[in-house]
Amino acid sequence: MKTKLLYIGNKLSQHGLTVTSIETLGALLEKEQYEVIYASTQKIKLLRLLDMLLTTFRVRKQVDFVLIDTYSTKNFWYAFFVSQLCRLLKMKYIPKLHGGDLPNRLKRSPQLCDMIFKYAYINIAPSFYLLEAFNSRGYAFINYIPNTIELQNYPFKVREKIAPKLLWVRSFTSIYNPEMAIRVFEKIKQKYPEAELCMVGPDKDGTLEKIKSLAKSIGLPVDFTGRLSKQDWIKRSEQYDIFINTTHFDNTPVSVIEAMALGLPIVSTNVGGITYLLEDHKTALLVNDSDIEGMVQAIYEIIDNPELKNHLVANGHQLVQEFDWIKVREKWEDVLKIMH
Repeated sequence: MKTKLLYIGNKLSQHGLTVTSIETLGALLEKEQYEVIYASTQKIKLLRLLDMLLTTFRVRKQVDFVLIDTYSTKNFWYAFFVSQLCRLLKMKYIPKLHGGDLPNRLKRSPQLCDMIFKYAYINIAPSFYLLEAFNSRGYAFINYIPNTIELQNYPFKVREKIAPKLLWVRSFTSIYNPEMAIRVFEKIKQKYPEAELCMVGPDKDGTLEKIKSLAKSIGLPVDFTGRLSKQDWIKRSEQYDIFINTTHFDNTPVSVIEAMALGLPIVSTNVGGITYLLEDHKTALLVNDSDIEGMVQAIYEIIDNPELKNHLVANGHQLVQEFDWIKVREKWEDVLKIMH
């Protein structure tokens, strides 16, 4: 008998938004012969919540577990209301922790968090950053299972010579600080007129138009691609030499894991879970949040020092082996084992 799952999350790629864990992990679990029901594809937030709740109620006697993508800001409420319905219906639910700002949510809303996480079948932390934060708040039922990729889908490219060709991949929203990428590029362009910047990702809150206007006002030729399929942005990555991550908050960004798999050296802000994922001058160069000059100098360091570039790329590629689905699926199988 197959294990049956209800997966609750933002399944919104059909509306032009970024593919999230519900679609990537869900598909991988289906390949492993789990039966997965999803909610929700509704774009309007209130309708999405209603769909999540109605679907949970409708399949209450059909599924073994409810897997809930759990974020730290507005989308936190999906996890809250669905988890409380699961408690009422005596369904086993598993929060999969995503939000880079979840440690602050634990401090701001301790009672609400207790209502979700203390009664979960188990909580899944995809980073040691969140694992530590939840352990320190006394949550006993928590496992570490990292975000995952299928490594075979990411061709490793050896970049013999590094040029100032920068790649940024993320949704356009203020917490990911895309303005920093523009400001960094502005300074790089002064030293390297031939420099390039490609920014891949959909708009989430109106930020994309603001960033396009900023680039235009400065006169910077930024390649804004919008959302690309995984295959398309992997293909596009071959044209670039350095991956930059500018976020204010983070957990374990899959785009950074993917970039390491593709052989790109990483320059990132040292925030949230990045501290636990990357090591400065070993797997990436790390700078402080919003430190434009620091990121510029880190990019120069990679361009000017081929040995450092090779060191970062080799260590990064070794690190991503731990995120390959072949290894990660065993951890999910241990959690989702049931006795029929």
